[in-house]
Amino acid sequence: MTVDKLRWGILGTAQIARKNWKAIRNTGNGTVVAVASRDLERSRRFIAECQAGTPMETAPRPYGSYEELLASPEIEAVYIPLPTGIRKEWVLRAAAAGKHIVCEKPCATSVDDLREMIEACRRHRVQFLDGVMFLHSLRLGKLREVLDDNVSVGPVKRITSAFTFRAPADFFQGNIRARSGLEPHGCLGDLGWYNIAFALWVMNGQLPRSVTGRILSEFGATQDPTRVPTEFSGELLFADGVTSGFYCSFLTHDSQWANVSGTQGYLNVPDFVLPFFGNEAAFEVNQSAFAVNGCDFNMESHWRRFSVPEYSNSHVTSQETNLFRNFAHQARSGRLNEAWPEFVLKVQQVMNACLDSARADGRSVGL
Repeated sequence: MTVDKLRWGILGTAQIARKNWKAIRNTGNGTVVAVASRDLERSRRFIAECQAGTPMETAPRPYGSYEELLASPEIEAVYIPLPTGIRKEWVLRAAAAGKHIVCEKPCATSVDDLREMIEACRRHRVQFLDGVMFLHSLRLGKLREVLDDNVSVGPVKRITSAFTFRAPADFFQGNIRARSGLEPHGCLGDLGWYNIAFALWVMNGQLPRSVTGRILSEFGATQDPTRVPTEFSGELLFADGVTSGFYCSFLTHDSQWANVSGTQGYLNVPDFVLPFFGNEAAFEVNQSAFAVNGCDFNMESHWRRFSVPEYSNSHVTSQETNLFRNFAHQARSGRLNEAWPEFVLKVQQVMNACLDSARADGRSVGL
């Protein structure tokens, strides 16, 4: 049976676009038909290199401007990995051109900008989604099942997470994530977005009542007007007493763990963003017990392991492939999934509030 594949264009040649080129190829219901850069030769080089490793059935067309790609009637959806500082313009233009949009995160510099972007997509009847892959992992279905059984973890009381990597020295000289004009949220936008998204997912999309944030370290390039966070911690307080703390950093060795604690036990995901290399995605639940017998004080561990068959990356089952496959199904349905952009907006609201708090010396900011 012939599959009517969603025809994708990629705006920009960022490194992450290579991973998502392969993801689109692996979906079975999508194909890349064009790539645009402000430099035509860069588009050609990007296509040639990706085709050499993961070829599309027909080599995509290179464009020397984003406008040309958006004007093409052949393209139905666009993936936009452009810097946050210039992203709004191209989301608005893509929506006006009738293209469905997967947008990298953080999606906008401000909440108001994101609201305008989402409203434009709604008005032009195009689907909008951020590029957070872990939300499309099959592991989340199993996680939700365990959280909702009300026995394994019990009512949730605390959510904690960390997402960090130690950037090399040249990162702060040449990477856009250290440039406030391009990525004004620094590590909070690049990494903390995932921490916040995980907490809101656990809470079924409930917004916290208030948040606080702390910039633990920051960096400012001489050519930029402001400094960006390079190490950040945040605290979220929900109306029912649940709290969530997170830490993100460009200075700390690789980590990406999340923990959900309840009245009956706790759940641990050691790799909630990028699954450890392998053919399954797993997590563990512990219902430890403290037993006293005379002079013996025993803390007993009672772990249970859960997993789903899902390759970590570069596979038809991987979470990035699931994202683009799910998106293509939604775009082809003719209906807009309003829940996707609504969740994205909530993450943006919390992220910006955390940064506002940090800029105000940790003052609590209400939502």
